[in-house]
Amino acid sequence: MPLTRREFTRQSALTGAGVALTGAVGSLATAPGALAAEEGDTPGQAVPDEGDGHRCRPGYGPLLPDPEGILALPAGFRYQIVTHSGVTRLESGEFTPAKHDGTAAFDGPRGVTLLVVNHELKGPRARWEHPVPLTEGLVYDPAAAGGCTVVETRRDGRTAEWVGIAGTSTNCAGGGTPWGTWLTCEENSDRAGENGMTKDHGYVFEVDPYDRRANRDPRPIKAFGRFDHEAVVIDPRRGHAYLTEDDSKPNGLLYRWVPPRGFTHRRGRLRHLADDAGVLQAPRCFDSGGRFVDDLSRATRIGTVYGVDWIDVPDRDARETPVREQFGEGEVTRARKLEGMWWGDGGAYFVSSYARDESPGEPHDGQVWFYNPRRRTLTLKVLLGVNASPDEDGAFDGPDNITVSPYGGLVLAEDGEGVQHLFGATDRGRTYPIARNDLNDSEFAGVVFSPDGRTLYASIQEPGILLAVTGPWRRHSPRH
Repeated sequence: MPLTRREFTRQSALTGAGVALTGAVGSLATAPGALAAEEGDTPGQAVPDEGDGHRCRPGYGPLLPDPEGILALPAGFRYQIVTHSGVTRLESGEFTPAKHDGTAAFDGPRGVTLLVVNHELKGPRARWEHPVPLTEGLVYDPAAAGGCTVVETRRDGRTAEWVGIAGTSTNCAGGGTPWGTWLTCEENSDRAGENGMTKDHGYVFEVDPYDRRANRDPRPIKAFGRFDHEAVVIDPRRGHAYLTEDDSKPNGLLYRWVPPRGFTHRRGRLRHLADDAGVLQAPRCFDSGGRFVDDLSRATRIGTVYGVDWIDVPDRDARETPVREQFGEGEVTRARKLEGMWWGDGGAYFVSSYARDESPGEPHDGQVWFYNPRRRTLTLKVLLGVNASPDEDGAFDGPDNITVSPYGGLVLAEDGEGVQHLFGATDRGRTYPIARNDLNDSEFAGVVFSPDGRTLYASIQEPGILLAVTGPWRRHSPRH
């Protein structure tokens, strides 16, 4: 049922200027070249000095240049290359595929960590020197170059890698499920016959890292819609799926899939859903005065809260019209470059990477929103002002993949202009660098902690290098 204006106004009065969240993240904000603003402040204002006149600086100190020219890290940290496109090989003998992207980590037997890694390869296989190999039984469309690999890492440093799914297109992000599988998302909606494809694309597929047989005969989860998917999370309590769309003209949408009555999630069930199972919906947001919000770029202050109603998608398979174009002006709320998502603190964190002239509100270089399904509200938790000097080290812009850290706060992968970082944001909202790409200007992707929290995995997307970062991780003081 819709969230009425009266209900939302009453909630806003109870919670003040913003919804007060507890747990791993709390309130977050960032600004280029400065520490973050406190909740409700304008981006760009610095956090006041602590009582002794010195700043309590979060993080692990300055980044030290890498003698190998790959990854700059703070003192005491080290990295290991896990896979490298064109260098390391799969069990079958082919080279590791290119363009690493979204990644999830799962507990394996006897100390093994299983990583499922997307490969964001678009278009025909002939375009790519190292596409995902067409392993028998694991191919959706033999014309497509993308897919996923599964990487097994052991405590002694040994690794193995094999194909999880092949013949998909532009596997960008995705999301892990509460039952231990990976949902890989195609950020490309070519139809059969377009760009050499032999099947329709723009779907989500499930990959099981534990059972190779479960991945045979790949089937798209058409109930989740056909569009340029970016990421997905599953609400473990309600069973809803939340999905982001990275598209423009018009800007993309956040979606919610509501399962059919009586449906229970478990391994392998999604692939057997009817194409029209459940309901796919898009958000319609409004402020505390009941005014419709057309685009999330309208929010300019940390702690901004919007109520959310959900509007049914008319044709989720986009047979005639792309899904995001099926709504008229004033019907749904959009955002530019909706990217990574992560489930945490009872809700979904998701990223809007930037907004410029294609968006109706204020320009920005990154937002992170939190959707609270119990309250049916969106809260702005991170806001990056426009980075005027992206080639200078120290500023952050263009967040993409995201994870909630076991040490508190968020870790984000940059896909911006100029210098590329992994960076963190503390519970109090301060930002700090974790790593810098010293190899090239490629984006970071696939940021995720191992199940035991000791290792942070991330990739330099081009040429495709999966890295494992270890060091003196710690939970930051509440003063941070």
